[in-house]
Amino acid sequence: MRVLVVEDEVKLAGLLQRGLSEAGYAVDAVADGEQALWMAAENPYDAIILDLMLPDIDGFEVCSRIRGQGCWSPVLMLTARVDVDDRVRGLDAGADDYLTKPFAFEELLARLRSLTRRTPAERPTILTVGDLTLNPSSRAVTKSGDRVALTRTEFALLECFMRHPGETLTRTTLVSQVWDFAFETDSNVVDVYVRYLRQKIDRPYGSNLLHTVRGVGYRLGEEVGGAPSHSD
Repeated sequence: MRVLVVEDEVKLAGLLQRGLSEAGYAVDAVADGEQALWMAAENPYDAIILDLMLPDIDGFEVCSRIRGQGCWSPVLMLTARVDVDDRVRGLDAGADDYLTKPFAFEELLARLRSLTRRTPAERPTILTVGDLTLNPSSRAVTKSGDRVALTRTEFALLECFMRHPGETLTRTTLVSQVWDFAFETDSNVVDVYVRYLRQKIDRPYGSNLLHTVRGVGYRLGEEVGGAPSHSD
C-alpha cells in the first residue's frame, strides 16, 4: 500500500511517516499543496493523508483540484478545526474522511484500513437514468440537456443513486458510501442533501426521479406501474 502524506508540521510529518512505514505502508511525504498536486498526478496512491492548513494552498483547494485532475485515491483530511461547517466543506471538496487533531495514531490506521479495503468502482463513461446523465470523469451532470451545477457532495450522492438505479438505499448505506464519516446517529444530513438534489434535478423540470421510501430510505428512478411515491 502506497500513501501520500501532505503535512507541513515537520514533527508530525516525521511521526506519520515513521509510524506508517512501521505499519507496512510505503510513504511519500510533502510539505505543501503544489507538491501534493504534482505527486498525486504522477503516482497511483492507495490513500492520501492531507492536512487542512498548508503554507501555500489550503487542503480544501488541494483536495478539490486533486479530484478535478482525475485522482480518485481516498483522502483522509487532518485538521485542528472542529466546526461542522469545516467538516462539510472538506467533504464537499472531495475528502472521504475527516480526522481532528490531536488524534491517536491507532485511529488513523483504522480509518486508513477502512478507506483502502474498498475496491474503487470502475467508472463508466456515462451514467443515465431517464433524461438525467452523469459523467464521472468530467463530473458533469445534465438534466433534459441542461447542465446542472452540483457541489461535490451532491455529485457524490447523485452518483451513488445512479449506480443503483431503481434500488432503495437506506440512509446508513448512503452515509457509508458517500461520506464514509461517523455522523451522529440522529443526523439528518442525508435528508438535507436529498432535498438539495430535488431542488436541482426534479423541481425545476416538474419531474419526480428521487423518491422517498417511507421508513427505509430513498430510490432514484422513474415510477413503474403507478406505484405510490412520496416526495419531501
